[in-house]
Amino acid sequence: MVFKKLLGALGVGGPSVDTVLSNPSTYPGAPLTGNVNLVGGTQDADIEHITLGLVTRMEVEGGGSDYSTVADFLRVPVTGPMRLHTGQQLSIPFRIDMPWETPITTVYGQTLRGMVMGVRTELAIARAVDKGDLDAVHVHPLPIHQRILDAFSQLGFRFKSADLEYGQIYGVHQTLPFYQEIEYFPPQQYAHAINEVELTFVTSPHQVEVVLEFDKRGGLFTQGHDTYGRYTVSHADADTTDWRQVVDGWVRQSVDRRKSMPGFGQPQPGYGHPQPGYGHPQPGYGHPQPGYGHPQPGYGHGGHGHHGHYRQHGHHGSGMGGMAMGIAGGLAAGYLAGEAIDEIGDAFEDFGE
Repeated sequence: MVFKKLLGALGVGGPSVDTVLSNPSTYPGAPLTGNVNLVGGTQDADIEHITLGLVTRMEVEGGGSDYSTVADFLRVPVTGPMRLHTGQQLSIPFRIDMPWETPITTVYGQTLRGMVMGVRTELAIARAVDKGDLDAVHVHPLPIHQRILDAFSQLGFRFKSADLEYGQIYGVHQTLPFYQEIEYFPPQQYAHAINEVELTFVTSPHQVEVVLEFDKRGGLFTQGHDTYGRYTVSHADADTTDWRQVVDGWVRQSVDRRKSMPGFGQPQPGYGHPQPGYGHPQPGYGHPQPGYGHPQPGYGHGGHGHHGHYRQHGHHGSGMGGMAMGIAGGLAAGYLAGEAIDEIGDAFEDFGE
């Protein structure tokens, strides 16, 4: 994919920029590569820097107001100061190492409803900064993510929407100042007890923290409340575990526990035992990332917590400025965005520059 921008800051005759992604599809922890192609204008130009930014939309809660905002969550320098001569053509390669916590935007080959992400090129000349259009980036699930998503579909959970929440999850180490929530409606067998389930992956090179928030229904004499579950799973177990059984167990544990629950970190019965084949990379998934496929102690350790300050929004997290710096078939149908990919780009054009 290509985007092109004539630098408005320099007026007619200024240099132009094409940023070409080698492949707009990638994975958490995997590289995104391409080239920034420059063509000099009618006069020499002293470029101060070229920077690429990964841009996404997130929800900010707190302080009495909720709103959506768009910001870079990763900035990668492509070049420092340089002179671009009249009519000169340059192609500068780049590589963006996607953070392991990068949210998933594409499931079953289609855009996840509610998710948008793109790359934007920033070029600074003579103290004037021009930001190009956004080109969509498609982040696919890692094998462990896909197996868990499949399990929810197989159990009859219906996808509702997904978004990014600005803030931190209590007790979970995060490198990004937001987390993704993938929301489901419950199947009939759980509808009497649960309004919806929110699924969050916090991914690292070796393992994934799976955080579940259950919005429980209230009864005639009881008030509804949220219940949380947190589980640690290994990448190496993606294809050696019955994830439908595991996920069903997580849900049943929450539904069955209506009183106060023990704090996070307490192992649950049936978890903490390695599965056969544990510790081997999964076949068919590109190239293993550093540390990928190494065994983790205590697979599947989980815990529960009652409604409280588990998810910390907005003012509890790090500052926005720091962020700028820094199967298939019918089951899949509920995940589809219902809109063409180019409409994602149109949506980004409405965001502030």
